[in-house]
Amino acid sequence: MPEGDTIWRTAALLRSRLEGKRIVAARPDVLNRLAGSSVTAVEPVGKHLLIRFDSGLALHSHMRMRGAWHLYRPGERWRRPEWQLKALLETDDVVAVCFAAPVVELVRNTTTSVGHLGPDILAEDWSAAQVVARSRSVGPVALGELLLDQPVTAGIGNVYRCEALWHRRVNPWTSSADLTDDELAALFETARQAMRSNLRGGFERRFPGYGKGAVHGRGRRPCPRCGTPIRVRAQGAHARLTYWCPSCQPTPASNGPSF
Repeated sequence: MPEGDTIWRTAALLRSRLEGKRIVAARPDVLNRLAGSSVTAVEPVGKHLLIRFDSGLALHSHMRMRGAWHLYRPGERWRRPEWQLKALLETDDVVAVCFAAPVVELVRNTTTSVGHLGPDILAEDWSAAQVVARSRSVGPVALGELLLDQPVTAGIGNVYRCEALWHRRVNPWTSSADLTDDELAALFETARQAMRSNLRGGFERRFPGYGKGAVHGRGRRPCPRCGTPIRVRAQGAHARLTYWCPSCQPTPASNGPSF
C-alpha cells in the first residue's frame, strides 16, 4: 500500500502538471461535470489524495494496494490496461490517469472523506505533542498497531512502522503505556524523519545506513545490526505483517515469553 511519502510525491507531480490547468475532458461518465473547470490545488492527506477544482468539487482517491496515478502526453501509450482506469483528467497538454484505486469519488465536502484522519505525519505544522496526546486518548495499545492508527496521525504505513520500531529498539507488541511521552514522541519523530528523507528523488525508498531498510520484507534474513534472523508475524485486527529482530527488540517481561 502506498504510504504517506508516496502520496506526497504523487501529489507534487500532479500539482506541477495540473494546477491552474483547465480540464477539457474527464472519464468515466460520473466525472464529466469536471470538464470546463480548473484545478486549484492537489493535496496529500496521509494516504489519501485530493484534487480540488474551482467549481468547489474535489476528486478524492485512496490507492490501497494497487492504485496509482500516471501522467501521459496526449496520445501516448499507457503503461497499464484501460480496464483498470478509475479516473482520467485531460488538459491541453497532459492526461492524468488513476488506475486500479478502489476509492475514487467526487465530493463537495472533503470532511466526509478525510475528516476522520489525524495530523499528516509529513505536514510542516505536524506536532509530536499533539500526536502523543491523541495516542493517549485511544488508551494502551500495542505500538505496532498504534503507528498504523490513521486517526492518531495519518500517513505511516507498514514499512515505516517496522523500520521506526527497529531503529528505536522497541518491540512491536510493547504497550504504549510502557513508554513515556518523550519516548513515544521520539518513536513518531523517527518515522517522520525517515519519511521526509524520502520525499525527494525517485520513488524507491532509502534508509540512511541500511539502504532499502533493515527489517521490513526481510523475514528470516539476518538483522543488519546483530545478525539475528528477522521474524515476521501478523499483528492487529487487519493482520498486517510485522517484521522485527527478537534480539534488538526483545519482548517486554510484562508481555510474557518472546514470540
